[in-house]
Amino acid sequence: MKEELVLTPEKKEKIQQLQREIRYNFNDLSLLIKALTHKSYVNEHKKLKIKDNERLEFLGDSVLSLVISEYLFLEFKDKREGELAKIRSSIVSSKTLCRKSKEINLGEYIFLGKGEEATGGRKRFSILTNVYEALIGAIFLDSDYNTIKKFILNNFSEEIKDIIEKKNYIDYKSFLQEYTQAKYKERPIYVLIKEEGPEHSKIFTVDVKINNKTYGTGTGKTKKEAEQNAAEKALVKLNII
Repeated sequence: MKEELVLTPEKKEKIQQLQREIRYNFNDLSLLIKALTHKSYVNEHKKLKIKDNERLEFLGDSVLSLVISEYLFLEFKDKREGELAKIRSSIVSSKTLCRKSKEINLGEYIFLGKGEEATGGRKRFSILTNVYEALIGAIFLDSDYNTIKKFILNNFSEEIKDIIEKKNYIDYKSFLQEYTQAKYKERPIYVLIKEEGPEHSKIFTVDVKINNKTYGTGTGKTKKEAEQNAAEKALVKLNII
């Protein structure tokens, strides 16, 4: 018969601390513990009656996508499916999830195997991303859809606002390339016109050319940003956006 996982007083306090941090108290604490349990811990404690968080991670990923999809669908009635998909992808990206994990120091609470911990597992991008998804899955199972919806929208409100206002979800370069390849059978060419300013704060200026004609000029703090801005200007000139 397998042994149960017994929390030390210190671990119990940390679990309580996490619940205060996320502003949610679990009815079934075992769900939270499972969400925090990495497979490396299970592998090193095979006598214990515990499972890792991978199934909760799978569920949390789907719940997060559903909540954000519903929100975008209802709030932005003028946007088409393709644009909504790009916005959602930006909001639920691994980069965002990892940042959310770090905001609540989620790495401190994970049950990790000694080997994984020794190699920096508590700060590993993939582990932090996955455990946040598992946390969402655990809250959903412990409560209901409206509760997890409120939790997600409260925690992702700044990301949603930032992405919508700055239009970070639109890849203008890819958009322009698809258009020019379909219409002209060639790719746009980006030409660096100038770079100015000190090394730590340069400003780049880039032209985008199609059939040797300049369709847009963009500036930015990086070449990539300048190219994106130039592509946007070209799409406007071509009456595509």
